[in-house]
Amino acid sequence: MEIYLDANATTPVLPQARLAALAAMADDFGNPSSTHSTGLRARSLIDDVRARARRVLGAPAGRLLFTSGATEGIQTAVLSALVSLRDRRDRGEAMPRLLLYGATEHKAVPQSLRHWNTLLELGLQVQAIPVGGDGRHDLGWLRERAPAAGLVCTMAANNETGVVSDLDGIERSLAGSPALWLVDGVQALGKLSLRLADRRIDYAPFSGHKLYAPKGIGLLYVRDGAPFTPLMAGGGQEAAQRSGTENMAGVAALGAVLAALEDGGTFRDGATLQAWRDRLAQALVEAFPALVFNAPPALCLPTTLNFSVPGLASKLLLDLFDAADVRVSGGSACSAANAQPSDVLEAMGLPAWQTASAIRLSFGPASDDDFIAQACERIRACGQSLRECCLVPSQPRTLAADGLTRLVVDGACCYLLADAESRRCVVVDPLPELGPRLADLLRCQGYTLAAVLDTHSHGDHASSAAQLRATLADRLDDVGPLDALGWPRDAREIRLGALSLTRLPVPGHTIDSTAYLLHDPRGLRLAFVGDTVMPGALGRSDFAQSAPLAFGASLLKLAQVVGPATLLLPGHDYDDRFASTLATERRTQPLLARVLGGGLDAAAFAAAKAELERGLGLTGYQTLACGARVEPHDHSLSQELTATQLQALLSAHPDLLFVDVREGYEHRLGHAPELAAPRVRHQAIALSQLPQALPDWLALPGPTPVVFYCRSGTRSAQAAGALRRLGHDNAWSLAGGLALWRPQALDAPATDEVAAFA
Repeated sequence: MEIYLDANATTPVLPQARLAALAAMADDFGNPSSTHSTGLRARSLIDDVRARARRVLGAPAGRLLFTSGATEGIQTAVLSALVSLRDRRDRGEAMPRLLLYGATEHKAVPQSLRHWNTLLELGLQVQAIPVGGDGRHDLGWLRERAPAAGLVCTMAANNETGVVSDLDGIERSLAGSPALWLVDGVQALGKLSLRLADRRIDYAPFSGHKLYAPKGIGLLYVRDGAPFTPLMAGGGQEAAQRSGTENMAGVAALGAVLAALEDGGTFRDGATLQAWRDRLAQALVEAFPALVFNAPPALCLPTTLNFSVPGLASKLLLDLFDAADVRVSGGSACSAANAQPSDVLEAMGLPAWQTASAIRLSFGPASDDDFIAQACERIRACGQSLRECCLVPSQPRTLAADGLTRLVVDGACCYLLADAESRRCVVVDPLPELGPRLADLLRCQGYTLAAVLDTHSHGDHASSAAQLRATLADRLDDVGPLDALGWPRDAREIRLGALSLTRLPVPGHTIDSTAYLLHDPRGLRLAFVGDTVMPGALGRSDFAQSAPLAFGASLLKLAQVVGPATLLLPGHDYDDRFASTLATERRTQPLLARVLGGGLDAAAFAAAKAELERGLGLTGYQTLACGARVEPHDHSLSQELTATQLQALLSAHPDLLFVDVREGYEHRLGHAPELAAPRVRHQAIALSQLPQALPDWLALPGPTPVVFYCRSGTRSAQAAGALRRLGHDNAWSLAGGLALWRPQALDAPATDEVAAFA
């Protein structure tokens, strides 16, 4: 059962609303502008719903028109207010100079203000009303500027935090001001009483899909006497206030929701909602003991919680909850795809770690007790999964990390090499941001730290090796003196059970650049090469500590030792290519091919490389670029399969390899898709551990398909692209991942589809 806790983004459609919409399409389908009986029935339906809306909203007077949703309502209100200001200017009257909006408003508000301010050529100043750490407006700031404001926009309740605005305080702050007042009522509908008739609110937009009506239907209230300009002109519908044939199905469905609000039995009262929120909050605290709530619960809607967990990014938490079939969000659904820190929390002055890791949990007032109980159970299971993976404070567990794990911060790579049997590990190229996480992980799992190694003296960040060794001094091997990169001076190798590391000096990127070679019982497995060779680039050699004249010879030596096919793990990976080989890089980097082919001496190579690096800009992360990338990202490498195409591939290759690249904490909560193909091999390799499995997949017979999947298809596309780039052309990603997985879509494929994969 899916536990949907993202009601502030949208809600399911209420059963009676679905029935009302279907009835409107089947029976009351007439055009409300028609004068025959069928049209009159449709008009009567619209009139009845409008009358019900007036009762629910407490708005017996004023305009109340149906819209497509809140964004249209906001646009109409802003346009109406600004046209009235333009008219005042054209009449030569004194003009207010400010347009004000709450700093935590939905982006539709400030963007609408700027849009119409520009189009109408008003030249007014658009300013954000500051909010405090509690998310409420700074009323003193507002009082000072209200006399110069032409329009003030605030929301009744915030969509991300649930903070309820002090509307009475705002109204007092506007006393004597000529400003018009827009109140975004989207999150208030069904949860708060706005008392529209009792307040000086001029405009109030609402959206049906936030309260169990379908998408595409909304309301806009306009106070009697408030300026009004239609956003859409045409056939004169809605008494010429909003042209366009009415959305009869949407109006009927919204009417059913409004009727449910009036009946008093469908939606839960505030006390019940508050008690449910408290239960969810307690489950969250039990699951994540260090959790911090980002807004005071006493000031918030009883259906909303916004929280952050120290050390855990919102992306990780979203994947975790989704694996447990719990749907939450990282903030406003309209901005979710941008993966940026929350503007709302930044406006509240919260620290960066909170704004970047925030999660919103919201439920609707039509929920029931069993739903809340199941939600609490799943939330606790999420916490248990993280404890088993040592990602939150935990007692030592027997479930130990094993093999190679890659951790990335803004394109910089850190590697944890662990041997579960000996409980020994090595960290390569530690990053300051990962220090606490690594320390907690190794303590939780009882690992001994055999070494902390840098592949070179870094130019873009300070090494945190010394700090990590100091933090884990009680778990650190006593190996005597270390060199500047952390290698034990008296050691020829570092052993981790059956694994061993040796080193190979490769000066060039820096004078001390070193590759670390990983051997297992089968021989040389892979090499940590730092920034000597990166996917699509060579490490730059224009740092003060670089050795450009030695770079060419180092590449030749590396090629001699590792050969063309050994996997190379870089210190930076800006495009999620994970690893490379010298054979791959020779195909994509002409300069590397020339030096390895003997076509350039040391000086000529250094000169050509210097020219390539001239004027090298910042990366997409706005960090120092550690190499000049010469290979553009090839999106065609991330080949996707629909369910039907997967069936065709199965028919042609019934022994394909099906790989789950979700992380371990997701594996423990989610289920693999079932395929009716007994010869299919299933494997779970987290994306963070992809490099350790790449050599095995590259050794598969050429035609053997490898199909990756994850939650949404994003990570599996990265995995497929990485394997294809390395030469395995039969690597695929399941389109849409588990989010779009529909086993019933695996119908018998067409003959030509089978042939395409044969």
